[in-house]
Amino acid sequence: MNENIRHKGRVGQTFIYLGKLLRMFVYQSDWKVLPMGAIIASVVTFVVGANLFVTQEGTLMGAFALVCVCIWNGFFNSIQVVCRERGIVKREHRSGMHISSYVMAQMIYQFMLCLAQTVITLVICNLSGVQFPQQGIISGQGILDVGVTLLLITFAADMMALMVSCVVRTTTTAMTVMPFLLIFQLVFSGGFFQLAGFAKKITVLTISRWGLDSLCAVGRYNELKMVTLWNTIFKFKDIEFEGTKPLLDVILQVQEQGKVDDILYWSGTYNTRDAFVSTAENVLKNWGAIALLTFVFIVVAIIALKLIDRDKR
Repeated sequence: MNENIRHKGRVGQTFIYLGKLLRMFVYQSDWKVLPMGAIIASVVTFVVGANLFVTQEGTLMGAFALVCVCIWNGFFNSIQVVCRERGIVKREHRSGMHISSYVMAQMIYQFMLCLAQTVITLVICNLSGVQFPQQGIISGQGILDVGVTLLLITFAADMMALMVSCVVRTTTTAMTVMPFLLIFQLVFSGGFFQLAGFAKKITVLTISRWGLDSLCAVGRYNELKMVTLWNTIFKFKDIEFEGTKPLLDVILQVQEQGKVDDILYWSGTYNTRDAFVSTAENVLKNWGAIALLTFVFIVVAIIALKLIDRDKR
């Protein structure tokens, strides 16, 4: 095989290794990442799917959960793929293999996995009753905009894991690093933790921040109703003041007039976020940021793997 690779150009080598990866998918059970991703997506949509793209609170929580699913899938796709065959890569590189061809084959293969995982996630969301936005921001179809966002997040996480796999030397080290990367992505997503100062600036380096902003933008977060205020008022409806229950009276009056939704949408206007504005410019900015991070991961992966001959093991 090494002699064959030596006389092939970069494109030819890319397809040779792509064929190898596809065979591994079939015969070495690499396909298991697909059902595993389906199970994770099913659990998440079962918990948060009912209010996703319906209320502001449900959209924020559901979008964050979907981002977690995508990052988890991407990490597990490639965190061990290079370091587990580092010896083979080193030997074939010395025999004439182009590192760029090897990484390109990994990119194409991983993109195919990410695409399959994205389709599976969308199907599961649809079967779970998730109400996707009817009107898309970029494509005209809300489900397509959501799908593109999920694909970009998954592939970016995949390429980050591929980069780590190219940098470290053992699968043990790779699996040790992965939880820290996952926690970093979740903490600095900017979704649930109030970040300020330098901590807030770090969010621009995370896939999760741009992914969350994009999902909430295509999900039209700022146009949805907020239920927290109404639920809080309803919770205290039985509080008495001078022998009366003023909050209960207000609640009954609003319900009798059929104004509950009006109150919910009105309260939502006071809970909008500039980062979630539903414009093509904002969505494309988020997509571009994810694509830029992906490009950086790929470049670092190639550079790190080109130094494999210095490995003295």
